[in-house]
Amino acid sequence: MKKISFVWAFLALVMSVSAFGAAPKKKINVGFSQIGAESAWRIADTESIISEAKKRPNIELKFSDAQQKQENQIKVIRSFIAQKVDVIGFTPVVETGYEPVLREAKKAKIPVIIIDRTVDVKDTSLWVTHIGSDMVEEGRKVAKFMIAKGWKGNIAEMVGTVGSSAAIDRRQGFMEIVKNHPELKVVLSKSGNFTRSEGKKVMETFLKDKGKNINILYAHNDDMAIGAIQAIEEYGLRPGVDIKIISCDGIHDAFQAMIEGKLNCTVECNPLLGPQFFDAVEDLKAGKKLPKETITKESIFPMEVAKDIMPTRKY
Repeated sequence: MKKISFVWAFLALVMSVSAFGAAPKKKINVGFSQIGAESAWRIADTESIISEAKKRPNIELKFSDAQQKQENQIKVIRSFIAQKVDVIGFTPVVETGYEPVLREAKKAKIPVIIIDRTVDVKDTSLWVTHIGSDMVEEGRKVAKFMIAKGWKGNIAEMVGTVGSSAAIDRRQGFMEIVKNHPELKVVLSKSGNFTRSEGKKVMETFLKDKGKNINILYAHNDDMAIGAIQAIEEYGLRPGVDIKIISCDGIHDAFQAMIEGKLNCTVECNPLLGPQFFDAVEDLKAGKKLPKETITKESIFPMEVAKDIMPTRKY
């Protein structure tokens, strides 16, 4: 009789599981620290990460905005470690200063994925994989475009956030090519911190210093270039004509500026990294080995193609 009762109890359990489905899988808790919202590119990057997390029922995202301060970012990464998340992702504000907190994450056996910008640490085992652009190559593309178009003269360089890998790499790649071309000379270089407002202020300083002797502006991102365009127009010059302008990112407003003839070219840097990031998270938790680097595919867009391509842009 006891055996019959046991069988019926087992069958009831099986029917219960069949009726209501198997027990839900344990969610993957992901902590992500974003730099801030300094540009349209960064806003698109954040949206990509948040929206992609919502599409994946197995992902529980804890998102934090560092407001462009490294100390805020380190503090929140330590908070993620204390919460014992499964994976930590972050975009570093600057290259250096992260080694101690990354060692804490490794000690806690929490893998770290770096997005977009990179870190400078001696022990590369402190992070599992980096997903983003080859920003040295972006700088090379800028210089090669100038040379191919036959541009000559004095260059004003608008640098990104000082100490960030984006600023360091885009300058490195650019100078690597330009140093062999005496017809192109960098005469001014100053940080606009990747923002439109500071880009405008820096351009005003450039114009006050060199005025009409500036032939070319190389801005490390589109937002600074757009701020600079306003300053150039207020000064009484024609952006894209009197001063040739090239920048990086490929945001919607850059395409609009190209259509208007005010920006000559933008070198793409794709911010839509959410799908790649969460693919890496899931592969990691499934025990798969990840490549140390995943480089996104990107293009270069001169002003001549802007009108046709703009409708296809997602950011």
